[in-house]
Amino acid sequence: MKKAWLTFSALALCLAAGNALAKEYKELRFGVDPSYAPFESKAADGSLVGFDIDLGNAICAELKVKCKWVESDFDGMIPGLKANKFDGVISSMTVTPAREKVIDFSSELFSGPTSLVFKKGSGMSADPASLKGKTVGYEQGTIQEAYAKAVLDKAGVKTQAYQNQDQVYADLTSGRLDASIQDMLQAELGFLKSPQGADYEVSAPVESELLPSKTAVGIKKGNKELQDLINKGIKALHDDGTYTQIQKKHFGDLNLYSGK
Repeated sequence: MKKAWLTFSALALCLAAGNALAKEYKELRFGVDPSYAPFESKAADGSLVGFDIDLGNAICAELKVKCKWVESDFDGMIPGLKANKFDGVISSMTVTPAREKVIDFSSELFSGPTSLVFKKGSGMSADPASLKGKTVGYEQGTIQEAYAKAVLDKAGVKTQAYQNQDQVYADLTSGRLDASIQDMLQAELGFLKSPQGADYEVSAPVESELLPSKTAVGIKKGNKELQDLINKGIKALHDDGTYTQIQKKHFGDLNLYSGK
């Protein structure tokens, strides 16, 4: 009996130690680059708005924690995550094998293809051959950067990096760029619907294994507890219909969730 009691006590101590080590999240800090409407941008009053912002706030509400947004250029997201500047990244971050080597991801938030933007009637298309001799801009740290360097550069296209998407569009509309490459929905529903985007069009989706479509929450490598917590929040959004409501608010009847 004494031996059994000691075993039980040891087990209780182990459980207590495990609970002490477990972090109780009362606040979740999400990194965001607010230059990517309609996913994340700033309203006239300086507040953060967009599909990703609404999803992040809803995840926090489901988990009953406070949501804090930390602004960063996109190429600073993974270094910031590793340096504990934020707990997760909700900023249209696509899941790629290269990123999965250095950070973890939640379950899917949404999915979407990549496309090019150029002047109507320019004769350009998603075919790299049509872009030879042209200058194409992209946002640093994105999957589009990897594609530009691996494919466009080799096809005789001049490519130019920018710190954020707003800078890309500024040079596109000023004529310093012939085209830009980014998320297709961002281009269609953000740039093309703005006054400066009226004379531009998007290409067909750019097909490449370098351009996967699944987007998720970036999480520091090995933080299984937070990964499970965020996945719980995402599942709750789908279960109670909140995800559908948020999606409809931003995209009408368009479905961005592949369920993968």
